[in-house]
Amino acid sequence: MFNIERWQEIFEAIAKNKLRTFLTGISVASGIFILVILLGVGKGLENGISKQFENDADGVIWIWAGTTTKEYKGLNPGRQIQLHNSDYELSTQKFDKQIDKESSNYALWNANIVYGKETGNYDNQGVTPEHQAIERLTIIKGRFINANDLINSTKVAVIGEKLRLDLFKDKEAVGEEIAISNIKFKVVGVFMDPGGEREESRAYLPLTTVQKVFVGSDKISNLAFTLHKKDTYEEALAESVKFTTEISQMLKGKNTVSPDDLSGIGINSTIENVKQFYDLNLYIRLFFWWVGICTIIAGVVGVSNIMMIIVKERTKEIGIRKALGASPFSIVVMILHESIFITTISGFVGLLSSLLLLEFVGPLVKSDYFLNPEVNFGVALTTLILLVFAGALAGFFPAYRAASIKPIVALRDE
Repeated sequence: MFNIERWQEIFEAIAKNKLRTFLTGISVASGIFILVILLGVGKGLENGISKQFENDADGVIWIWAGTTTKEYKGLNPGRQIQLHNSDYELSTQKFDKQIDKESSNYALWNANIVYGKETGNYDNQGVTPEHQAIERLTIIKGRFINANDLINSTKVAVIGEKLRLDLFKDKEAVGEEIAISNIKFKVVGVFMDPGGEREESRAYLPLTTVQKVFVGSDKISNLAFTLHKKDTYEEALAESVKFTTEISQMLKGKNTVSPDDLSGIGINSTIENVKQFYDLNLYIRLFFWWVGICTIIAGVVGVSNIMMIIVKERTKEIGIRKALGASPFSIVVMILHESIFITTISGFVGLLSSLLLLEFVGPLVKSDYFLNPEVNFGVALTTLILLVFAGALAGFFPAYRAASIKPIVALRDE
């Protein structure tokens, strides 16, 4: 057990071996420092890559209505299926726990848009507010469609940057009015799309406004969903397959479509295209953990070598202790106490230094593929405990060697 005499012996031993203790401390502190920094850098890279691939990584599931190809319940094939608001509402209610983001829309293809003397045919879509998150649209001016727009069916439009350049040239668009199929809409926002100019050559309108003004009913063109993220690609794929199977069966049943008719209700999930995203993050984590483990092993070897030297220098002292009646166990405990004490203090210094460096320097690093380097404190504490255990293990072998020294041999040692 640790008592006052034992603490005094430890401090005396450290004082006698200042250089050895310093080297041991540097070895341990640098090991935990490098490991935590590597874990932080790995997390920063993972965050950065996630940011770049987040549109694909969400795994968007698109659902649309098509034309039936099979007879079902007395109804002939060739029927055009039409989705309605009720299909969207039923889907969101039934699969609420699985869905992360949700949207429905109605497409107006090649509608004439006029501003002043400029005119052109552009795609328009009636959407709900979460469509921005699903498509990863960046608002560069103004705002996107909001809940009040849906409730009040306001005549507002959010246009793409390419459309703005076509119609407005160098002028500001927000606050101006455009005519879409001779109906005036106020521009409330301008967006950029990661898909490029094609996607930016369109306007988004409130879905309810489109349904009242252009459609005259509650028809919708398609549904879009993202599911809650999973830790692995296999989990994400399994969840996606389960979701698409169940929602397909539900919508086919509601719209009287044969369960094995693949054309009546169309579904496409992008989750199968994002395996690279999950694999890349996995490789990053494995690489840095491998480097970190190698660093710990190097630190353990260093501690073991230094403790061997310390035991060698204290051979005569150990011989005297054994001649005076010290048991082999007490010799092992003595060496282990010193090893654990030095490892713990040095490991804590390395841990604290690395966390401070990540906290203050990490946010200053600006890169598209490096974002918010951080380490979970529980993980950092676990690595410290692991290193202390490794330090104790490293000290055990020199301690065992010391305990096996015969007093008569130790007293003759020069």
